[in-house]
Amino acid sequence: MSAAAKKVVVFDYGFGNVRSAERALAHVGADVEITRDYDRAMNADGLLVPGVGAFSACMQGLRDARGDWIVGRRLSGGRPVMGICVGMQILFERGIEHGVETEGLDEWPGVVEPLNAPVVPHMGWNTVKAPEGSELFAGLDAEARFYFVHSYAVRDWSLEVTNPKIRAPRVTWATHGEPFVAAVENGALWATQFHPEKSGDAGAQLLTNWIGTL
Repeated sequence: MSAAAKKVVVFDYGFGNVRSAERALAHVGADVEITRDYDRAMNADGLLVPGVGAFSACMQGLRDARGDWIVGRRLSGGRPVMGICVGMQILFERGIEHGVETEGLDEWPGVVEPLNAPVVPHMGWNTVKAPEGSELFAGLDAEARFYFVHSYAVRDWSLEVTNPKIRAPRVTWATHGEPFVAAVENGALWATQFHPEKSGDAGAQLLTNWIGTL
């Protein structure tokens, strides 16, 4: 392991395939640790928050592990955080599952809702439409495919930025039945609805791009 390798903590709060994320990050050169330790999570170059299962259960698990506090503290200091799958969804204002609303971390406005599509869950490979200037998708062409497994998404979302000194988030969209948010780049906070750790070479390039910003 190179002495210059970036230290990445995969936050272990009980809701995510942490081993797959660990292997994918190590494959692209990161120095990876799986932990829920507060100090280690705070001091890492990058924090990755995975997530699988129900929005409400993930939020409860994250709060029980003080992950909500860690994410907020890191972002207040401009320290990079990346969310994956439900780890992305919980960054929004709230989620609605089976008619039950659960508060999210509210880093972004927006509601995670059931996908409006003929077939749910959305499971398998799909292309995305990344915005011009995306750092997350740098080096990837428009035909790159990523692996999705989800029944809920943010389908209607925008974040208006009126301060000219603040760059608006870069939002990537995908379509399954209708368009939904597939990824967001917003300063130190990045996230993907798909699983880069299960997305082969395209996912590896994406993780490499993230590590390159740490």
